[in-house]
Amino acid sequence: MATHIRLRGSSPRKGGFFKMFTAALAAAAILAALFVAYLLFEFERPTLVLEKEIKYLGGTIELPLHAADSKSGIRSLTITLTQGENGAVLMERHFQRSAWFKPAGPPTLKEKVVIDAQKAGIRQGEAELTITVRDFSLNGLFKGNATVQRIAVIMDTVAPRVTLLHGQRVLQPGSAAVAVYTVSETPQRHGVMVDQRLFPGFPTGKKDTYIAYFALPWNAGPPERVRAVAFDEAGNEGAAAIVTSYKKVPEKHDTITISDQFLAQKMPEFEQYYPEMRGTLLEKYLYINNQVRISNAQTIAEVCATTDSSQLWSDRFLRMPGAGRAGFADQRTYLYNGQAVDNQTHLGVDIASTARAEIRAANRGKVVFAQYLGIYGNVVIIDHGQGVASLYSHLSSIETSAGTLVEKDQPIGRSGTSGMAGGDHLHFSMLIHGIFVTPIEWWDQNWINVTIKSALNAS
Repeated sequence: MATHIRLRGSSPRKGGFFKMFTAALAAAAILAALFVAYLLFEFERPTLVLEKEIKYLGGTIELPLHAADSKSGIRSLTITLTQGENGAVLMERHFQRSAWFKPAGPPTLKEKVVIDAQKAGIRQGEAELTITVRDFSLNGLFKGNATVQRIAVIMDTVAPRVTLLHGQRVLQPGSAAVAVYTVSETPQRHGVMVDQRLFPGFPTGKKDTYIAYFALPWNAGPPERVRAVAFDEAGNEGAAAIVTSYKKVPEKHDTITISDQFLAQKMPEFEQYYPEMRGTLLEKYLYINNQVRISNAQTIAEVCATTDSSQLWSDRFLRMPGAGRAGFADQRTYLYNGQAVDNQTHLGVDIASTARAEIRAANRGKVVFAQYLGIYGNVVIIDHGQGVASLYSHLSSIETSAGTLVEKDQPIGRSGTSGMAGGDHLHFSMLIHGIFVTPIEWWDQNWINVTIKSALNAS
């Protein structure tokens, strides 16, 4: 009888499992090491893309760029400026790695580099801008992979010279104003700066001479600073102060009674366009008169933000025949069951005639909007160039389309009750770069002659 002796701990099955487990751990360690090495010793350079072409440097310039590295992450971003043997670091940023397997720096960097030419030791003339992006790879003697972009630039620290030929002396809220000025070199952008808002200027047809229309909103106080400005391609700013005096406009007040009959008649129209309305008829009305009104104002401002660079109009704007109703900047209090429920400002002039009266373009221009717009109902907006626009609303029908160049007195629609209109009429508005101004001025040939034509003749 054969005797089998089994030694403790010598099981072939246990020994094989231990060896397999050890081998698996070793393989995993090797793979992890290879993966880390792949990340740390990868040879792919970061990407660097500039969003705009740079030719000149001098004043404050915004340098939008995209720098990214999806493997080891961005280590640093450096921007230098050199001219011969002189050089200066304009910006230098370093990033700390937050994790081994994640990019450390942001994928997009947007910088505004302020250049002090004297401090940098860079004179007027040719220079070289160098942008360097490095990643966290251990290549390049542990400095990381680098992407270097060199750009030939011209240093320019001399601001354009702005000379004011005509500037509005008296500023009133809700009134248009004009400035005419010259610039010593072709500007990159220019216009009239009212505090922090720039109203762009446009060529007048005379050499180096420009005109800018600007305005204060109906509820604006006196501005702190008004000036004609011009910026060159290097970002240098030239300016000429416009000395003005502020004239307050007397307030006008009006009350409008909201009836249940009016609400029942109007709300179904708005429900077609704003199904999100909830609550009672009054609550729906207040939603339209507030939230939708704000949205409409934003749309109008966006439409008026783009304008033709030429003056398309001539002489006074035509007024529709009919009786004047509500005026510009009337402060309206809305009453329901004898109680005040809302307050708004009427930014136009209402003119009533016969039902479905023919509406004609007040002056020559390009139709830039022709569709339904909330409280205004069916609307046509005409761009007359250089920031001047006219608006026609509450129309029963629109008889033109966006993109059409219309002549003065050309039919564009018919009056009606669309939008927040209680009866058939035309709501007419004038705008300067999206700011509502009183139409009465633009209907007056004498105002056109004194305010605009004399300013252009003075140049």
